[in-house]
Amino acid sequence: MITSLLIANRGEIACRIIRTARKMGIRTIAVYSDADARALHVRMADEAVHIGPSAVAESYLVGDKIIAAAKQTGAQAIHPGYGFLSENAEFAQSVIDEGLIWVGPNPASITAMGLKDAAKKLMDDAGVPTTPGYMGDNQDAEFLAARADEIGYPVLIKAVAGGGGKGMRKVEKASDFADALLSCRREAKASFGNDIVLIEKWIESPRHIEVQVFGDKHGNIVHLFERDCSLQRRHQKVIEEAPAPGMDEETRQKLCAAAVKAAKAVDYVGAGTIEFIADGSSGLNADKIWFMEMNTRLQVEHPVTEEITGVDLVEWQLRVASGEPLPLRQEDLAIDGHAIEVRLYAEDPVKGFLPSVGRLEQYYLPEDMVRVDSGVEENSLISPHYDPMISKLIAHADNRTDAIYKMLDAIEGTAVWPVKSNSAFLYLAMDSEEFKAGDVTTSFIADRGDALIPASTPDTEILGQAARALADNYADQSHHSRDNELIEGFRLNAPSNSKINLMCDGAHYQLDKISDFGGSIYTSLISPSLALVTKNGNSFAIGLPRFNAGQAAGGDGAIISPMPGKIISVDVAEGQSVVKGQKLLTLEAMKMEHGMTAPFDGVVETLNAQIGGQVQVDALLVKITAKDAA
Repeated sequence: MITSLLIANRGEIACRIIRTARKMGIRTIAVYSDADARALHVRMADEAVHIGPSAVAESYLVGDKIIAAAKQTGAQAIHPGYGFLSENAEFAQSVIDEGLIWVGPNPASITAMGLKDAAKKLMDDAGVPTTPGYMGDNQDAEFLAARADEIGYPVLIKAVAGGGGKGMRKVEKASDFADALLSCRREAKASFGNDIVLIEKWIESPRHIEVQVFGDKHGNIVHLFERDCSLQRRHQKVIEEAPAPGMDEETRQKLCAAAVKAAKAVDYVGAGTIEFIADGSSGLNADKIWFMEMNTRLQVEHPVTEEITGVDLVEWQLRVASGEPLPLRQEDLAIDGHAIEVRLYAEDPVKGFLPSVGRLEQYYLPEDMVRVDSGVEENSLISPHYDPMISKLIAHADNRTDAIYKMLDAIEGTAVWPVKSNSAFLYLAMDSEEFKAGDVTTSFIADRGDALIPASTPDTEILGQAARALADNYADQSHHSRDNELIEGFRLNAPSNSKINLMCDGAHYQLDKISDFGGSIYTSLISPSLALVTKNGNSFAIGLPRFNAGQAAGGDGAIISPMPGKIISVDVAEGQSVVKGQKLLTLEAMKMEHGMTAPFDGVVETLNAQIGGQVQVDALLVKITAKDAA
């Protein structure tokens, strides 16, 4: 058995691996960048090694530094987690060549399944059904456009080395193909160093269903049933569950058998996932489910499989890497109940899901209700350098309905501030009748649009709860009755001609009186003059008039950087006329591209952006002057 393990990753997955390794009596070594010097995974590990600057290209993606850290600390094995170097065959081979144990599949398997076009050809040869499309060597733009015409729109352009929703573009019509191809290639090159693409037919009513597979070094391969990952935003998974809603046993057996066949085709060892796309327009049918790709690593959503099978997949990884056979045979595995996972991201749904950075001054997750896999804690810093996921919440129950309501209860009690999160968005998605009925495709979020965007301002109930909390705190501190004391500018149970004044995000609100409300609303005091009130996952910092919890917005026409980032394209020049909605520039931050557009017709008066330039939050990038004022 492995006795010492270096985790070549950070955040939530590093903490997750450390917990299992500690349970198994394995010494753990963390690695960290400048930005992660005080991170939770660094403090949890038995030892930690600094590997460079905050940028991933200079730290977590430098294989030589990872291997050097392992040798320096006497680590016996390296676990890559997911993302970063986890599917880098060259790095895996380097680890092995240095005499270390690689906790993952053979490099040859990674290579075979790492490129989507080659993997699809391999699956075709193995008799695993694949989606129709083009995956050839000819990458000429006009040639690819012609192939898209033959396949028939809509089509999906995918980077062959892609993953995590990066390097993917849906194209509705031929006139959009050239721009989509250029954007897809640029993102793929930046994310994976490879801009080769393939084209697939876009499946109507698509559902994303994947099967967890596991192999050992003795030729044994099993599946641990399926997961449904259909609820996605911009190809990024948001909510996952196991088993898949509406999956009958006959279809399950055929699907899982195809997944095992795919794994055997590459002599797979370790944890892997075979991803399928299903046409869900008339229910799930094995004849309408096609191989999409294989992820040769542990998946972010692996906890839902653990919850329904009772298996610790990280423990299995470590045992298999140590040369042990799989702990269970296929006939020993069974589905127990239903599990749902939500990904809590540091992003603001109200502002187009822009990533949010800063310190988690308030951070509460109800760990007594659901499983929480997190890489941060209160006062942790959410950095602009890495993926914006804060944590994962996983609910397990006897059936899907109970799992949904358990998760909704957990989200109700989730509070994050001042960093914005998608918790209220998650609540609205899961509380919809369509989701509760299992009627979910990959377009679920896009189809519902603003219906899933939480309120940007507090309602009377939230304001009243804040006022009550502030009043109670004042009464406790002053030992006076809360019913007749003047409290920082407002009077409790005030007469009808008086108002209770409050502030939230720079806006002023008034109440006639404080009322007691029922329901699930959670309140905590940030300070004597500021309360954090959370309703269905939506948090508001509400204070007395002398406290301003927000920042003033920029003037009309001022395009302000919403976060630190890098300018990757500039599409206008000073003095140029623009129309409303015209793209001005593209900002890359937290692994995503953010296009900035003109708010109205006008002229570019000021341009403070150049390609390759680094900008800070709230920096003025462009100033547009209305034409009638120019």
